[in-house]
Amino acid sequence: MSRSLRTACASLLLALLIFVLPVCVQAQQASAAIASDPAPDKDSPATMQSLQMSSHGAQLNALVYIAAGAGPHPVVVLLHGFPGNEKNLDLAQAIRRAGWNVLYFNYRGSWGSPGDFSFTHAMEDTQAAIAFLRDPATAKKLRVDPAHIVLIGHSMGGFMANYGGAEDAKIQAVGIISAANLGGMGSRGNTPANPEEAVKRIATSLAAEGMAPLAGCTPESLAREILANRPKWNFIDYASKLAPRPMLVVTSDDGLAPSGDALADALRKAGDKEVTAVHMTTDHSYSDHRIALETAVLKWLDSLRKP
Repeated sequence: MSRSLRTACASLLLALLIFVLPVCVQAQQASAAIASDPAPDKDSPATMQSLQMSSHGAQLNALVYIAAGAGPHPVVVLLHGFPGNEKNLDLAQAIRRAGWNVLYFNYRGSWGSPGDFSFTHAMEDTQAAIAFLRDPATAKKLRVDPAHIVLIGHSMGGFMANYGGAEDAKIQAVGIISAANLGGMGSRGNTPANPEEAVKRIATSLAAEGMAPLAGCTPESLAREILANRPKWNFIDYASKLAPRPMLVVTSDDGLAPSGDALADALRKAGDKEVTAVHMTTDHSYSDHRIALETAVLKWLDSLRKP
């Protein structure tokens, strides 16, 4: 082999190492957080605190997974869907092992939290959760870094994450998992040709998800709320507000992928160069892709830790 060829090969190898090594390290870090526990910290151990979080006069049931170490730790607000049967707490545990705190709560009127459930209340509760984490007393007690708050939501929680991020420019990043686009439900167009038929269709879909964990609402009341707010609840229209930040868009074969793809496209058109899109061939709950889901989320979160 000639000297020039050896030099060329060495340069190519170096370039490959520069490109591939960070990816491999990132994958190893994500895998480690999924498969193994971190080293115990006797002074500031990993722990969990259950608490009540105030939102518009109600004390919401909440818990915080606190990562090991003195911190302050970046924090994920993990937003559950409708009605919230899949809580994704395995994902919360993996995120904590990766060094993040995780706040999980139940919206007003859901799963024992006092008050009436509505989509509007859930949107307000999401904003209340962000304010709660930014309170200096809360941040100190829970070892939270209020400058690094990430919203991650599943299904309806994905809508809440998009809305919360669009309304709050200080949110570091937003991740959605099979996000339900509330503004896209019902008939096409902002004004359905037959509103009562649209109410019936949406109410039937909501009832099929299960209403038992929810209080103060009916499928019909929620359907009317969606139809009344459809023009401003299409999260694809939030792209320009979300675009300045990193976004994770995870989709599956549950029928919601088109709206997720449309948001990813809109984000890119709005100038977002940090859109990570992942599709998994599984159901809405990612039943046989839990490790794959954890891996995708942890790799994305690790990418947010910029030097």
